[in-house]
Amino acid sequence: MNAPVKLTLKDYATDQEVRWCPGCGDYAILKTIQKLMPELGVAKENSVFVSGIGCSSRFPYYMNTFGFHTIHGRAPSVATGVKLANPELDVWMITGDGDGLSIGGNHMLHVLRRNIDLNILLFNNEIYGLTKGQYSPTSKVGTKSPSTPDGSVDSPLNPCTFALGAGAKFVARSIDTDMKHLTAVLTEGHQHRGASFVEIYQNCPVYNDEIFEHLKNKKTAPDTRLVLENGAPMIFGKEKNKGITLNVQRLALEVVTIGEAGITEADILVHDETNKVMAQMLVELQAPDFPTAIGVIYNAPAVAYVADVYSQRIEVREKQAPADLNALLRSGHTWTVE
Repeated sequence: MNAPVKLTLKDYATDQEVRWCPGCGDYAILKTIQKLMPELGVAKENSVFVSGIGCSSRFPYYMNTFGFHTIHGRAPSVATGVKLANPELDVWMITGDGDGLSIGGNHMLHVLRRNIDLNILLFNNEIYGLTKGQYSPTSKVGTKSPSTPDGSVDSPLNPCTFALGAGAKFVARSIDTDMKHLTAVLTEGHQHRGASFVEIYQNCPVYNDEIFEHLKNKKTAPDTRLVLENGAPMIFGKEKNKGITLNVQRLALEVVTIGEAGITEADILVHDETNKVMAQMLVELQAPDFPTAIGVIYNAPAVAYVADVYSQRIEVREKQAPADLNALLRSGHTWTVE
């Protein structure tokens, strides 16, 4: 018997012309996932990519797998149907901050609370790119766009806060061009049984260029990123001398400097990705007062919805007689039209 052929990135690339704007962060995410897929141990014919509407939602065209390019905001519903129809499939859901959190917010909420076994990737560029730069649910206050020429006055939605509030059991955050970090986060999310929610900061060079530059620039990133590692102290900074502590009196996180005011590494909080209260505080950290938390923020496995559904089906079948469709059609309230 011949050994299975080892697949590569090229096996997951299609013959379709990749049509994103030059410099779009989607290119980097696509390459990361195409490179990752052969390492996951999933047969290519069992992989499915489902998307809604938006720049990110062109993704299924560029993955040499099965896929659905659905309608605006409804990717969670279609992905749910795919997974329930065949639990053996490895289902990935690609969405953006507009598609997933505006028109699709209701659907996103329910797919997370149900804990359906999907890999959910939300590309967040804080703008509507496909429809020419209107402000989105995640746009910062003051964002000037065709729909807010004088600057947005909306308070932006935090995707990870939303996911935690909806009951997500796996919440993480990464950056489009950091292939090593993004690969590690996606791998851990894929291993999670249930809905894994990964927010990816993604640059839109046309309508919201360099919105995350402070996190990407090698000179500033050490001071602006808090790279989380389960079981490790929350230390950051160019000199690795800054850390996060908990002010017990205020029940709030604070930035401290190791070596000042008697602070030692022992005073720094250790990341526990099973602690939801801690996760809720970490996702809210924002510049300039705090670094941005990236990595696996929350991971608390629970029984996935699909497993419960199939267990219930088996139980019902064992208790009831074989179904009789003819009898079912003639049961209940029926009438004759003459």
